[in-house]
Amino acid sequence: MRIAAVLILLAVVLAGAVLVFLSGATEIKIRPVTAIGLDTPLAAQLANRHGVRGAAAFVEQDGVRHKVFEQEMDGASRFFFWWRNDPPAEVSFRAGKKQAPALKDGKARLIVAARSNDLLARTHEAAIEVQVITRPPSVAADGEQHYINQGGSELVTFTVSGYWTEAGVRVGKYTFRSFPLGSDENRRFSLFAYPWDTPPGTVPVVYARNPAGAEAQARFWHKVFPKNFRRRDLELPDSFLDKVTNEIDAGGSGDRVARFLKINGELRRRNNETLAGLRSKTEPRFLWDGPFVQLSNSKVESQFADIRSYLYQGKKIDEQTHLGFDLSVTANVGVAASNSGKVVLAEYLGIYGNCVVVDHGYGLQSIYAHLSKIEVKPGEAVKKGQTLGRSGATGLAGGDHLHYGVYLHGVAVLPVEWWDGKWIADNITPKLEGRSGQEIAEAQQAAKPKAKGKAKAGKRKR
Repeated sequence: MRIAAVLILLAVVLAGAVLVFLSGATEIKIRPVTAIGLDTPLAAQLANRHGVRGAAAFVEQDGVRHKVFEQEMDGASRFFFWWRNDPPAEVSFRAGKKQAPALKDGKARLIVAARSNDLLARTHEAAIEVQVITRPPSVAADGEQHYINQGGSELVTFTVSGYWTEAGVRVGKYTFRSFPLGSDENRRFSLFAYPWDTPPGTVPVVYARNPAGAEAQARFWHKVFPKNFRRRDLELPDSFLDKVTNEIDAGGSGDRVARFLKINGELRRRNNETLAGLRSKTEPRFLWDGPFVQLSNSKVESQFADIRSYLYQGKKIDEQTHLGFDLSVTANVGVAASNSGKVVLAEYLGIYGNCVVVDHGYGLQSIYAHLSKIEVKPGEAVKKGQTLGRSGATGLAGGDHLHYGVYLHGVAVLPVEWWDGKWIADNITPKLEGRSGQEIAEAQQAAKPKAKGKAKAGKRKR
């Protein structure tokens, strides 16, 4: 009997030791943040293969901890944890002066604590240094008059003060970054668009915000000229569907109309996301020289923001917006850079076929699509008039032409404004008088009006 009791005791001790051995530490990763303000959204990842029983967050300042969050987890069990293999848990919470009124501006520590779901239920912590910032920055826009075409471009200057880390222009759902005017980081300018799909009543604002989430906004004088963009019907013959699907969706199977719709919708969105993402590759300096140049002797086949209804056998099957100009001369004509800059993309890009994108600095970029041949490489500096490739019908094109577009911070804008030296001199360079030294002089010289040729209208192309 005594031996049996000893064996039972040993078994219990051994089981307890195993359970303690199986207990593990919780790994805590706080999503990076540098500041908290009045009510800042935060998050952390808690990783423990046995799960987490509870979590809490604190802001510690001057040796005092202020609890801002606490949560008990569902399904926790102290004794039946060994069989669990839980994925990392995400917790989201808010912290700031709203949750802890005693906080004041200055240094602090953000602490996240997690209690493990095991026999010992140990609490583990992780902490990062933060700044408490409750005062928002301030921003003041210039006193200039801003006349803006719907779908067009404009430039605004403004001054920021206080603690800020991001400043620019917001137009509805779109944001446009800013750059310093000369050596003073607080004096800024932004080339921005009033996008084609933005309702004319939308008010553009300059803004400044800090990592704590505090944001200041200011309006500026503006007048928007609404545009009634054209609507066009495009009949899709079987020969065109075969050409497009065989080239872009080579090896694909299924109904050719369904394949075309996938190309015209899903692939178009992905390609446009690629073009928009190139805004991160812009140079913080002027690379262009004078007005942009339309493809020599070209006819305009399709205009910016044409709304296209795609018809198959007389029935509408899709609708998309054409965000550029289609220009034609003759087959396989040399395509020149419309202005000086640096190549940031030169590759086959889905509906755009062989495509080149040139960055002109400060968020301004131009696109050349449907080329039969590309003759430049990414990273290459190009001069206005330098050949980039040859026109063609690659991608979603029904005939040889150049799809030409201009983008501001990833948003397509009216190209004709940038072909017009007088428009540049009236709308861009006068607002840059705050720039210092050689750069503003070069910018003003670049925008001097030159002889302007009118775009010739012609037939539409796909």
